[in-house]
Amino acid sequence: MSLPITPRSLLRGAALAAVVCLAGTSFAQAETIRVGVTAGPHAEVLDVVKKVAAGQGLDIKVVEFTDYVVPNQALANRELEANSFQHEPYLKNQVAKTGWKIVKVAQTIASPQGIYSIKYKSFDEVPAGATIAIQNDPSNAARSLQILAHYGLIKLKPDAGITASELDIIENPKKFKFIQLDAAQLPRALPDVDAASINNNYAVQAGLNPAKDALIREPVDGPWVNILAVREEDKDKPWVKQLIAAYHSDAVKTFLAERFKGSYLPTW
Repeated sequence: MSLPITPRSLLRGAALAAVVCLAGTSFAQAETIRVGVTAGPHAEVLDVVKKVAAGQGLDIKVVEFTDYVVPNQALANRELEANSFQHEPYLKNQVAKTGWKIVKVAQTIASPQGIYSIKYKSFDEVPAGATIAIQNDPSNAARSLQILAHYGLIKLKPDAGITASELDIIENPKKFKFIQLDAAQLPRALPDVDAASINNNYAVQAGLNPAKDALIREPVDGPWVNILAVREEDKDKPWVKQLIAAYHSDAVKTFLAERFKGSYLPTW
């Protein structure tokens, strides 16, 4: 038995059609992006960013890596749309070596790197001839040497800057010896060396508190601020602005303060 068609039923049908149409439009406009991070703090922060972005119509798939090389390679190879794990000097070094068309689109967090020891409670106790482990990638090795130079423990050539290497050391009064290891292995090396310079994400993963446990720590206002990076061809796409806005949100700032208590600091 058919029901009579009334003006009210016509209006109801039109409203339902409009809702369906709008829902279909919303679905068509939804963006899904893959963002690469290193496991640990960067992954934790991106989980918060993901929740904020979801409320803005951007779906983020967080992809975790265990080293510093693969996230840029994956981005260049279109296996990711963005990554969030590195500072700009590292990105520039990678781009110079590979020719990848990857660019910075925003700053994220500052994570002042520190030098740690399980044998000594202050750097004054670290003896002459001590072995210090640093990263085996050029930009982070330079960062570690700059920390030592900042505290007057070594002296570098005046123009060494963010590309400093052991060849740029012009004074080493305590005759420190340096060994280079993969950044992810540095916490595990602590029992075997006198001290190690460890990136914050790996330090936190290893149960260290950069704000309390580091013997010495770099200044906050250095060039080593972390960044969001995308392929150059994508830098002006709408989802990039959404991603930046989600990262630069009060929710992320609150999470950083409550979770990391000074180990990671917002730069916006």
